[in-house]
Amino acid sequence: MTIFEIIGWTGAVSYLLSYFLLSFNKLKPNSISYQLMNVIGGFCLVVSAYSTRDNPNLVTNFVWMCIGLIALFSIIMKRKR
Repeated sequence: MTIFEIIGWTGAVSYLLSYFLLSFNKLKPNSISYQLMNVIGGFCLVVSAYSTRDNPNLVTNFVWMCIGLIALFSIIMKRKR
């Protein structure tokens, strides 16, 4: 197993775990934990997709990661007020 596969599996686990925890009300969509897990998952899957030149997967996960970053920033800014 290559480092890129390990990174990819880490991203997949992060996505799936965050969705599982959200679905069973262990996390809320506006929680830092949920959004951070999505950002980490997206980043890892972007790195993995880049290594295999899987551009549709790379773009999809990059956009997902950006959505998570924007949501994370928004949550943090609301908490500071």
